Amino acid sequence: MQFLSFSERPIKGTELMMLYKEAGWWEERKEKDIEEMLKQNISIGVWIDDNLVGFARAVSDGRFRAYIEDVVIHNEFQKAGIGTKLVSKLLDELSHIDVISLFCGEGLISFYEKNNFKFSKSQYVMHKK
Repeated sequence: MQFLSFSERPIKGTELMMLYKEAGWWEERKEKDIEEMLKQNISIGVWIDDNLVGFARAVSDGRFRAYIEDVVIHNEFQKAGIGTKLVSKLLDELSHIDVISLFCGEGLISFYEKNNFKFSKSQYVMHKK
């Protein structure tokens, strides 16, 4: 199993699309748009043999803030510790950033608390769509 940053092993849009599809995520996203997103984010992929089985990315200003997005593990490999290692590798890539935040569903709060994130009652998530 390999945990590699995008600079160590670029991720192809097609393989990330397959991982998203398997997880039931982002069916509306197009390969061209995913390829563009991958160039502009800090990302980590997890491969078993030549198959992408995990992915996480962060959006950042490069110094003060970063937001973790799209932490996804192939269904067959969930609950095997891959997510913890994936988040840890991403946090290593972001070690120079002052504040790292993320949004998650209620069912994932305990996972992120185990990875040293803290729930904040002082902030609210707001979206404009």
